[in-house]
Amino acid sequence: VGCFECCIKCLGGIPYASLIATILLYAGVALFCGCGHEALSGTVNILQTYFEMTRAAGDVIDVFTMIDIFKYVIYGVAAAFFVYGILLMVEGFFTTGAIKDLYGDFKITTCGRCVSAWFIMLTYIFMLAWLGVTAFTSLPVYMYFNLWTICRNATLVDGTNLCLDLRQYGIVTIGEEKKVCTTSESFIKMCDSNELNMTFHLFIVALAGAGAAVIAMVHYLMVLSANWAYVKDACRMQKYEDIKSKEEQELHDIHSTRSKERLNAYT
Repeated sequence: VGCFECCIKCLGGIPYASLIATILLYAGVALFCGCGHEALSGTVNILQTYFEMTRAAGDVIDVFTMIDIFKYVIYGVAAAFFVYGILLMVEGFFTTGAIKDLYGDFKITTCGRCVSAWFIMLTYIFMLAWLGVTAFTSLPVYMYFNLWTICRNATLVDGTNLCLDLRQYGIVTIGEEKKVCTTSESFIKMCDSNELNMTFHLFIVALAGAGAAVIAMVHYLMVLSANWAYVKDACRMQKYEDIKSKEEQELHDIHSTRSKERLNAYT
């Protein structure tokens, strides 16, 4: 019985809402970082193999340099949100009733209220950031969708001469012509390769992961807002209990004093 009660108490102390949001956040960040990283590597191979692009010499910032920067950003995002998810889980544990009973009224202190407000503000900023990441991730999905559509139309309609010019997307400068047409051999090889299809679907999964991270941030905002409401109610209840206890103590002291006075007067 004692072990069963202990298990029930431990299960009651788990912040399930924060746990669901953390799992969703980790899944979204893992999909975005993993698939995004591989999709960027596939993009480099496609540009070098089929568009015959090479890295610029010196300190010139070209598309390959930007892709390398995006990869480093992905590394930072993965590490940062791994830590942030743990912090939010810890915050959720301290606001759960069973944990509060075990370790004291952590959230009722002024420090606890400041921590909750800070997490709400930080999560809101991260939600806006993930919205921007989702919008930015949709750009390569759109580019690869156009490329996939050109490959599909070229195989459906014979004799068509469709071209994809990288200058349309700002990947290369206006003076540098880098394009492939349906009549070229490199275009046919690119459409027949699994690399194009794989990279396209990796970017789609990365976009889905960014969307999942946005949903996780919204879920965290709801959880943190509920915790903040709990903090305010707990503070008011604590003040009420303190005032009530003080008044009861004063009434008890007055009653004791009068009883002593009556007893002295009787004697």
